[in-house]
Amino acid sequence: MRRRAIPGSSGRVRPVRLLGDPVLAAPCAEVEDFTAPVEVDGDRTDLAGLVESMFATMYAFDGVGLAANQIGVPLRVFVYDCPDDEDVRHLGHLVNPRLVSADGLEVRGPEGCLSLPGLEAPTPRADEAVVEGFTLDGARVRVTGTGFFARCLQHECAHLDGGLYLDHLTGSTHRRTLRAARRAPWAGAAVRPVP
Repeated sequence: MRRRAIPGSSGRVRPVRLLGDPVLAAPCAEVEDFTAPVEVDGDRTDLAGLVESMFATMYAFDGVGLAANQIGVPLRVFVYDCPDDEDVRHLGHLVNPRLVSADGLEVRGPEGCLSLPGLEAPTPRADEAVVEGFTLDGARVRVTGTGFFARCLQHECAHLDGGLYLDHLTGSTHRRTLRAARRAPWAGAAVRPVP
């Protein structure tokens, strides 16, 4: 029998910011006071409410990870529900995460992003990643990932630093992906509306 609530079940689905929105290009601020109110689309909530809305939004848009700036909140927070290459599920959140290592083989694998809907490109990422941060109650945590989950951890940390997977593409792959983004049905839109 389930003893805990499903992540996101009490959260509100938010619009996702799209490529070109300035909030995606700026580094996010550290959470300094874990009890301070947070504003999300004009609503005031707490940090737990932000995380709940992030899970709800990630699930609504069929993602495996979501950074706070993708819903317009420039704070260092991300959530994830992502399998690794052995299909082991990793579920959680990190506040003030820092990528402390990205090691192992560099693997060029398909990568997409909720802020570039419908696009995907072979993106080089380290096959192992370690991220340190905090839980909502301020407990220090260390998350280790391999394979696809390592890719997710690196992707979300990059978001919080103001980056996108496009920043890791080079040559014709970079040009093709940018061209596809300019031609996408959402090109020029500020947000991806709630489904």
